[in-house]
Amino acid sequence: MSTPRPLEGVVVLDLTRILAGPYATQKLGDMGATVWKVEHPKRGDDTRGWGPPFYEGISTYFMAVNRSKRSLTLDLKADAGKAALARLIERADVVVENFRPGTLERLGFDWARIQALNPRAIYCSISGYGHVGKHRERPSYDVIAQGEWGAQFVTGEPDGGPMKFGLSIADLTAGQHAVEGILLALLQRGRTGKGDRVDISLGDGLLALLTYQGQMQLTGGVAPQRLGNAHPSIVPYQAFATADGWVNVGVANDTLWTRFCEALERPSLAANPDFASNRQRVERRVELVALLSEVLAAKPTAHWVAALREAGVPVGEIRDVPAALEDARTDARGMVCQVEHPEAGTLTMVGNAVKLESVGMHPSYAPPPRLGEHSREILEAAGFRGEEIDALQAAGVI
Repeated sequence: MSTPRPLEGVVVLDLTRILAGPYATQKLGDMGATVWKVEHPKRGDDTRGWGPPFYEGISTYFMAVNRSKRSLTLDLKADAGKAALARLIERADVVVENFRPGTLERLGFDWARIQALNPRAIYCSISGYGHVGKHRERPSYDVIAQGEWGAQFVTGEPDGGPMKFGLSIADLTAGQHAVEGILLALLQRGRTGKGDRVDISLGDGLLALLTYQGQMQLTGGVAPQRLGNAHPSIVPYQAFATADGWVNVGVANDTLWTRFCEALERPSLAANPDFASNRQRVERRVELVALLSEVLAAKPTAHWVAALREAGVPVGEIRDVPAALEDARTDARGMVCQVEHPEAGTLTMVGNAVKLESVGMHPSYAPPPRLGEHSREILEAAGFRGEEIDALQAAGVI
Protein backbone atom coordinates (compact mmCIF):
# COMPACT_ATOMS: atom_id res chain seq x y z
CA MET A 1 0.00 0.00 0.00
CA SER A 2 1.43 3.38 -1.00
CA THR A 3 2.08 6.09 1.57
CA PRO A 4 -0.59 8.83 1.49
CA ARG A 5 0.60 12.17 0.22
CA PRO A 6 0.73 14.89 2.90
CA LEU A 7 -2.36 16.82 1.74
CA GLU A 8 -4.66 13.87 1.06
CA GLY A 9 -8.09 14.58 2.54
CA VAL A 10 -7.72 18.35 2.09
CA VAL A 11 -10.31 19.80 -0.32
CA VAL A 12 -9.27 22.94 -2.21
CA LEU A 13 -11.94 25.00 -3.94
CA ASP A 14 -10.00 26.66 -6.76
CA LEU A 15 -11.57 29.83 -8.19
CA THR A 16 -8.33 30.96 -9.83
CA ARG A 17 -7.29 31.41 -13.43
CA ILE A 18 -4.28 32.28 -15.57
CA LEU A 19 -0.99 31.74 -13.65
CA ALA A 20 -0.38 32.73 -10.00
CA GLY A 21 -3.41 30.96 -8.55
CA PRO A 22 -3.36 27.88 -10.80
CA TYR A 23 0.36 27.43 -10.08
CA ALA A 24 -0.39 27.43 -6.35
CA THR A 25 -3.31 25.01 -6.55
CA GLN A 26 -1.39 22.66 -8.84
CA LYS A 27 1.32 22.40 -6.22
CA LEU A 28 -1.32 21.58 -3.60
CA GLY A 29 -2.87 18.98 -5.90
CA ASP A 30 0.52 17.39 -6.63
CA MET A 31 0.89 16.80 -2.89
CA GLY A 32 -2.43 15.03 -2.58
CA ALA A 33 -5.08 17.71 -2.10
CA THR A 34 -8.39 17.25 -3.91
CA VAL A 35 -8.60 20.38 -6.07
CA TRP A 36 -12.01 21.43 -7.42
CA LYS A 37 -11.24 23.90 -10.23
CA VAL A 38 -14.25 26.12 -10.93
CA GLU A 39 -14.41 27.45 -14.50
CA HIS A 40 -16.84 29.41 -16.65
CA PRO A 41 -19.19 27.01 -18.48
CA LYS A 42 -18.38 28.34 -21.96
CA ARG A 43 -14.80 29.62 -22.01
CA GLY A 44 -13.19 28.03 -18.95
CA ASP A 45 -9.89 29.34 -17.66
CA ASP A 46 -8.63 32.09 -19.99
CA THR A 47 -5.47 30.14 -20.69
CA ARG A 48 -7.34 27.25 -22.33
CA GLY A 49 -7.31 29.49 -25.41
CA TRP A 50 -3.78 30.85 -25.06
CA GLY A 51 -1.50 29.68 -27.82
CA PRO A 52 0.04 28.49 -29.98
CA PRO A 53 1.53 26.16 -29.13
CA PHE A 54 -1.20 23.60 -28.55
CA TYR A 55 -0.64 19.88 -28.04
CA GLU A 56 -3.48 17.67 -29.28
CA GLY A 57 -5.77 20.68 -28.93
CA ILE A 58 -4.63 21.51 -25.37
CA SER A 59 -2.98 24.86 -24.66
CA THR A 60 0.53 24.16 -23.36
CA TYR A 61 0.15 27.23 -21.11
CA PHE A 62 -2.98 25.78 -19.48
CA MET A 63 -1.36 22.36 -19.31
CA ALA A 64 1.66 23.69 -17.42
CA VAL A 65 -0.22 24.78 -14.27
CA ASN A 66 -3.44 22.75 -14.15
CA ARG A 67 -2.60 19.09 -13.62
CA SER A 68 -3.69 17.27 -10.44
CA LYS A 69 -7.10 19.00 -10.53
CA ARG A 70 -10.74 18.28 -11.32
CA SER A 71 -12.78 20.72 -13.40
CA LEU A 72 -16.27 21.94 -12.51
CA THR A 73 -18.05 24.49 -14.69
CA LEU A 74 -20.20 27.00 -12.83
CA ASP A 75 -21.76 30.32 -13.80
CA LEU A 76 -21.07 32.47 -10.74
CA LYS A 77 -23.27 35.30 -12.01
CA ALA A 78 -26.40 33.13 -11.92
CA ASP A 79 -28.29 32.87 -8.63
CA ALA A 80 -28.22 29.08 -8.87
CA GLY A 81 -24.47 29.24 -9.45
CA LYS A 82 -23.96 31.38 -6.35
CA ALA A 83 -26.09 28.98 -4.31
CA ALA A 84 -24.00 26.07 -5.58
CA LEU A 85 -20.79 27.92 -4.71
CA ALA A 86 -22.02 28.42 -1.15
CA ARG A 87 -22.54 24.68 -0.78
CA LEU A 88 -19.09 23.98 -2.20
CA ILE A 89 -17.54 26.39 0.31
CA GLU A 90 -19.27 24.48 3.11
CA ARG A 91 -17.40 21.34 2.04
CA ALA A 92 -14.00 22.89 1.32
CA ASP A 93 -10.95 23.17 3.54
CA VAL A 94 -9.37 25.89 1.42
CA VAL A 95 -10.86 28.49 -0.93
CA VAL A 96 -8.38 30.14 -3.33
CA GLU A 97 -9.17 33.03 -5.69
CA ASN A 98 -7.22 35.59 -7.68
CA PHE A 99 -9.94 37.98 -8.76
CA ARG A 100 -9.42 41.71 -8.57
CA PRO A 101 -10.20 42.73 -4.94
CA GLY A 102 -13.91 43.32 -4.47
CA THR A 103 -15.05 40.88 -7.17
CA LEU A 104 -15.87 37.97 -4.87
CA GLU A 105 -17.44 40.37 -2.37
CA ARG A 106 -19.78 41.68 -5.08
CA LEU A 107 -20.85 38.11 -5.74
CA GLY A 108 -21.81 37.85 -2.08
CA PHE A 109 -18.77 35.99 -0.74
CA ASP A 110 -16.70 38.26 1.45
CA TRP A 111 -14.56 36.85 4.26
CA ALA A 112 -17.38 37.20 6.78
CA ARG A 113 -19.74 35.19 4.55
CA ILE A 114 -17.14 32.49 4.00
CA GLN A 115 -16.56 32.25 7.74
CA ALA A 116 -20.30 31.98 8.35
CA LEU A 117 -20.62 29.20 5.76
CA ASN A 118 -17.59 27.31 7.01
CA PRO A 119 -15.70 28.48 10.12
CA ARG A 120 -12.88 26.02 9.34
CA ALA A 121 -12.34 27.28 5.79
CA ILE A 122 -9.06 28.93 4.86
CA TYR A 123 -9.57 31.76 2.38
CA CYS A 124 -6.55 32.65 0.24
CA SER A 125 -6.71 35.62 -2.13
CA ILE A 126 -4.00 36.51 -4.64
CA SER A 127 -4.01 39.95 -6.28
CA GLY A 128 -1.71 42.63 -7.60
CA TYR A 129 -1.72 44.80 -4.48
CA GLY A 130 -3.49 42.78 -1.78
CA HIS A 131 -6.86 43.37 -0.12
CA VAL A 132 -5.48 45.96 2.32
CA GLY A 133 -3.56 49.08 1.30
CA LYS A 134 -3.84 52.19 -0.81
CA HIS A 135 -3.50 50.39 -4.16
CA ARG A 136 -5.95 47.52 -3.48
CA GLU A 137 -8.48 48.44 -6.18
CA ARG A 138 -5.99 48.77 -9.03
CA PRO A 139 -5.71 45.97 -11.61
CA SER A 140 -2.30 44.47 -12.26
CA TYR A 141 -0.39 41.86 -14.20
CA ASP A 142 3.03 40.28 -13.74
CA VAL A 143 4.86 42.79 -15.93
CA ILE A 144 3.23 45.74 -14.13
CA ALA A 145 4.34 44.37 -10.77
CA GLN A 146 7.89 43.76 -11.98
CA GLY A 147 8.12 47.39 -13.00
CA GLU A 148 6.53 48.93 -9.93
CA TRP A 149 8.39 46.99 -7.25
CA GLY A 150 12.02 47.26 -8.37
CA ALA A 151 12.61 43.90 -10.06
CA GLN A 152 12.59 45.25 -13.60
CA PHE A 153 14.76 48.27 -12.77
CA VAL A 154 17.64 46.13 -11.48
CA THR A 155 17.45 43.72 -14.42
CA GLY A 156 19.33 44.45 -17.65
CA GLU A 157 22.64 45.80 -18.84
CA PRO A 158 24.11 48.90 -17.14
CA ASP A 159 23.89 50.97 -20.31
CA GLY A 160 20.49 49.64 -21.35
CA GLY A 161 16.91 50.08 -20.21
CA PRO A 162 15.00 48.10 -17.57
CA MET A 163 14.33 44.49 -18.56
CA LYS A 164 11.64 42.16 -17.25
CA PHE A 165 12.57 38.64 -16.18
CA GLY A 166 12.33 35.93 -18.82
CA LEU A 167 9.92 34.19 -16.43
CA SER A 168 6.69 35.52 -14.92
CA ILE A 169 8.51 35.96 -11.65
CA ALA A 170 5.85 38.07 -9.88
CA ASP A 171 3.06 35.58 -10.60
CA LEU A 172 5.13 32.51 -9.79
CA THR A 173 6.46 34.00 -6.56
CA ALA A 174 2.92 34.93 -5.53
CA GLY A 175 1.87 31.33 -6.18
CA GLN A 176 4.71 30.04 -4.00
CA HIS A 177 3.79 32.43 -1.21
CA ALA A 178 0.14 31.40 -1.47
CA VAL A 179 1.10 27.77 -0.91
CA GLU A 180 3.26 28.78 2.04
CA GLY A 181 0.41 30.81 3.55
CA ILE A 182 -2.14 28.03 3.04
CA LEU A 183 0.11 25.43 4.67
CA LEU A 184 0.73 27.74 7.63
CA ALA A 185 -3.02 28.34 7.96
CA LEU A 186 -3.70 24.60 7.88
CA LEU A 187 -1.12 24.12 10.64
CA GLN A 188 -2.73 26.90 12.67
CA ARG A 189 -6.19 25.42 12.14
CA GLY A 190 -4.92 22.16 13.57
CA ARG A 191 -4.27 24.04 16.80
CA THR A 192 -7.28 26.35 16.95
CA GLY A 193 -9.93 24.57 14.88
CA LYS A 194 -10.60 27.82 13.01
CA GLY A 195 -9.95 28.94 9.46
CA ASP A 196 -7.82 31.92 8.51
CA ARG A 197 -7.44 34.48 5.76
CA VAL A 198 -4.31 34.52 3.58
CA ASP A 199 -3.76 37.76 1.66
CA ILE A 200 -1.08 37.52 -1.06
CA SER A 201 0.00 40.34 -3.36
CA LEU A 202 2.34 40.23 -6.34
CA GLY A 203 4.02 43.41 -5.08
CA ASP A 204 4.71 42.03 -1.61
CA GLY A 205 6.33 38.96 -3.14
CA LEU A 206 8.72 41.00 -5.26
CA LEU A 207 9.61 43.32 -2.39
CA ALA A 208 10.42 40.25 -0.28
CA LEU A 209 12.72 38.99 -3.04
CA LEU A 210 14.76 42.19 -2.94
CA THR A 211 16.48 40.88 0.26
CA TYR A 212 20.10 42.11 0.10
CA GLN A 213 19.27 44.59 -2.68
CA GLY A 214 16.56 46.16 -0.53
CA GLN A 215 18.82 46.20 2.51
CA MET A 216 21.52 47.98 0.53
CA GLN A 217 19.07 50.85 0.12
CA LEU A 218 17.33 50.78 3.50
CA THR A 219 20.37 50.77 5.76
CA GLY A 220 23.32 51.19 3.40
CA GLY A 221 21.91 54.13 1.49
CA VAL A 222 23.03 52.57 -1.79
CA ALA A 223 20.38 52.34 -4.50
CA PRO A 224 20.78 49.09 -6.49
CA GLN A 225 21.51 49.55 -10.18
CA ARG A 226 21.51 47.33 -13.25
CA LEU A 227 24.65 45.21 -13.55
CA GLY A 228 23.67 42.83 -16.33
CA ASN A 229 24.81 39.34 -15.34
CA ALA A 230 27.06 40.60 -12.55
CA HIS A 231 26.51 40.69 -8.77
CA PRO A 232 26.58 43.91 -6.74
CA SER A 233 28.62 42.43 -3.87
CA ILE A 234 30.75 39.62 -5.36
CA VAL A 235 33.35 39.66 -8.17
CA PRO A 236 33.72 37.60 -10.29
CA TYR A 237 30.18 36.21 -10.05
CA GLN A 238 28.68 36.48 -13.53
CA ALA A 239 28.55 35.32 -17.12
CA PHE A 240 31.55 35.34 -19.42
CA ALA A 241 31.75 34.69 -23.16
CA THR A 242 33.97 31.79 -24.19
CA ALA A 243 35.32 30.97 -27.63
CA ASP A 244 32.08 29.20 -28.54
CA GLY A 245 29.45 30.06 -25.94
CA TRP A 246 28.92 31.32 -22.41
CA VAL A 247 29.66 30.22 -18.85
CA ASN A 248 28.67 31.47 -15.41
CA VAL A 249 31.32 31.47 -12.71
CA GLY A 250 30.78 31.98 -8.99
CA VAL A 251 33.89 33.04 -7.09
CA ALA A 252 32.32 33.88 -3.76
CA ASN A 253 35.37 33.83 -1.44
CA ASP A 254 39.12 34.35 -1.51
CA THR A 255 39.97 30.64 -1.49
CA LEU A 256 37.91 30.15 -4.63
CA TRP A 257 39.64 33.17 -6.16
CA THR A 258 43.01 31.47 -5.82
CA ARG A 259 41.68 28.24 -7.33
CA PHE A 260 40.02 30.18 -10.12
CA CYS A 261 43.27 31.90 -11.08
CA GLU A 262 45.12 28.60 -11.03
CA ALA A 263 42.52 27.01 -13.34
CA LEU A 264 42.87 30.00 -15.66
CA GLU A 265 46.65 29.53 -15.56
CA ARG A 266 47.01 33.12 -14.38
CA PRO A 267 48.96 32.91 -11.10
CA SER A 268 49.85 36.59 -11.47
CA LEU A 269 46.22 37.51 -10.86
CA ALA A 270 46.13 35.50 -7.63
CA ALA A 271 49.38 37.20 -6.51
CA ASN A 272 48.17 40.69 -7.38
CA PRO A 273 47.49 42.51 -4.08
CA ASP A 274 44.93 44.74 -5.81
CA PHE A 275 42.65 41.71 -6.19
CA ALA A 276 43.47 39.88 -2.95
CA SER A 277 40.07 40.29 -1.26
CA ASN A 278 36.52 40.28 -2.53
CA ARG A 279 36.12 43.88 -1.39
CA GLN A 280 39.07 44.91 -3.55
CA ARG A 281 37.75 42.91 -6.49
CA VAL A 282 34.37 44.66 -6.22
CA GLU A 283 36.07 48.06 -6.07
CA ARG A 284 38.12 47.20 -9.18
CA ARG A 285 35.28 45.41 -10.95
CA VAL A 286 35.68 47.07 -14.36
CA GLU A 287 39.42 46.46 -14.59
CA LEU A 288 39.23 42.87 -13.36
CA VAL A 289 36.27 41.79 -15.48
CA ALA A 290 38.01 43.14 -18.59
CA LEU A 291 41.08 41.00 -17.83
CA LEU A 292 39.03 37.87 -17.13
CA SER A 293 36.87 38.35 -20.21
CA GLU A 294 39.96 38.30 -22.43
CA VAL A 295 41.23 35.10 -20.83
CA LEU A 296 37.93 33.20 -20.92
CA ALA A 297 37.16 34.21 -24.51
CA ALA A 298 40.30 32.44 -25.70
CA LYS A 299 39.10 28.85 -25.14
CA PRO A 300 35.82 26.94 -25.62
CA THR A 301 33.14 26.38 -23.01
CA ALA A 302 33.93 22.69 -22.53
CA HIS A 303 37.52 23.51 -21.61
CA TRP A 304 36.57 26.01 -18.93
CA VAL A 305 33.80 23.87 -17.46
CA ALA A 306 36.18 20.93 -17.10
CA ALA A 307 39.08 23.00 -15.74
CA LEU A 308 37.03 24.94 -13.22
CA ARG A 309 35.12 21.91 -11.99
CA GLU A 310 38.38 20.08 -11.45
CA ALA A 311 39.57 23.07 -9.42
CA GLY A 312 36.40 23.02 -7.32
CA VAL A 313 35.17 26.38 -8.63
CA PRO A 314 31.40 26.68 -9.22
CA VAL A 315 30.86 26.94 -12.97
CA GLY A 316 28.06 26.18 -15.38
CA GLU A 317 27.43 26.42 -19.08
CA ILE A 318 24.61 28.80 -20.04
CA ARG A 319 22.15 26.50 -21.80
CA ASP A 320 18.95 27.09 -23.70
CA VAL A 321 15.64 25.63 -22.49
CA PRO A 322 15.76 22.50 -24.70
CA ALA A 323 19.22 21.61 -23.35
CA ALA A 324 18.18 22.23 -19.74
CA LEU A 325 15.09 20.02 -20.11
CA GLU A 326 17.04 17.28 -21.85
CA ASP A 327 19.51 17.19 -18.97
CA ALA A 328 16.62 16.98 -16.49
CA ARG A 329 14.99 14.22 -18.53
CA THR A 330 18.02 11.97 -18.04
CA ASP A 331 18.37 12.74 -14.31
CA ALA A 332 16.87 10.80 -11.40
CA ARG A 333 15.06 13.76 -9.83
CA GLY A 334 11.80 13.46 -11.72
CA MET A 335 11.74 17.04 -12.96
CA VAL A 336 10.60 15.87 -16.38
CA CYS A 337 7.70 13.49 -15.89
CA GLN A 338 5.08 11.58 -17.86
CA VAL A 339 1.36 12.17 -17.29
CA GLU A 340 -1.34 10.15 -19.05
CA HIS A 341 -4.20 12.17 -20.57
CA PRO A 342 -7.42 10.40 -21.67
CA GLU A 343 -7.48 12.18 -25.05
CA ALA A 344 -3.99 13.54 -25.70
CA GLY A 345 -2.12 10.43 -24.60
CA THR A 346 1.20 10.74 -22.79
CA LEU A 347 2.07 14.31 -21.79
CA THR A 348 5.67 15.16 -20.93
CA MET A 349 5.62 17.81 -18.20
CA VAL A 350 7.86 19.68 -15.78
CA GLY A 351 7.55 18.00 -12.37
CA ASN A 352 7.12 19.36 -8.86
CA ALA A 353 10.30 20.79 -7.33
CA VAL A 354 9.39 19.80 -3.75
CA LYS A 355 10.83 16.39 -2.94
CA LEU A 356 9.58 14.38 0.03
CA GLU A 357 11.04 10.95 0.75
CA SER A 358 7.58 9.64 1.60
CA VAL A 359 6.27 10.70 -1.82
CA GLY A 360 9.36 9.81 -3.85
CA MET A 361 11.04 11.42 -6.83
CA HIS A 362 8.55 10.08 -9.38
CA PRO A 363 4.99 10.46 -8.07
CA SER A 364 2.08 9.92 -10.43
CA TYR A 365 0.11 13.05 -11.31
CA ALA A 366 -3.43 13.40 -12.62
CA PRO A 367 -3.61 15.09 -16.04
CA PRO A 368 -4.92 18.60 -16.67
CA PRO A 369 -8.73 18.26 -16.72
CA ARG A 370 -11.00 18.78 -19.68
CA LEU A 371 -13.45 21.65 -19.23
CA GLY A 372 -16.23 20.50 -16.91
CA GLU A 373 -14.94 16.93 -16.92
CA HIS A 374 -15.72 16.38 -13.23
CA SER A 375 -18.75 18.64 -12.72
CA ARG A 376 -21.14 15.88 -11.71
CA GLU A 377 -18.55 14.06 -9.60
CA ILE A 378 -17.66 17.22 -7.65
CA LEU A 379 -21.25 18.24 -7.05
CA GLU A 380 -22.13 14.75 -5.87
CA ALA A 381 -19.18 14.87 -3.44
CA ALA A 382 -20.55 18.19 -2.16
CA GLY A 383 -23.94 16.61 -1.41
CA PHE A 384 -25.96 17.55 -4.50
CA ARG A 385 -28.70 15.14 -5.54
CA GLY A 386 -28.91 13.87 -9.09
CA GLU A 387 -32.01 15.91 -9.94
CA GLU A 388 -30.33 19.08 -8.62
CA ILE A 389 -27.35 18.52 -10.88
CA ASP A 390 -29.63 17.84 -13.84
CA ALA A 391 -31.47 21.12 -13.18
CA LEU A 392 -28.20 23.10 -13.05
CA GLN A 393 -27.11 21.52 -16.30
CA ALA A 394 -30.42 22.21 -18.02
CA ALA A 395 -30.23 25.87 -16.96
CA GLY A 396 -26.71 26.22 -18.34
CA VAL A 397 -25.26 26.96 -14.88
CA ILE A 398 -22.83 24.05 -15.23
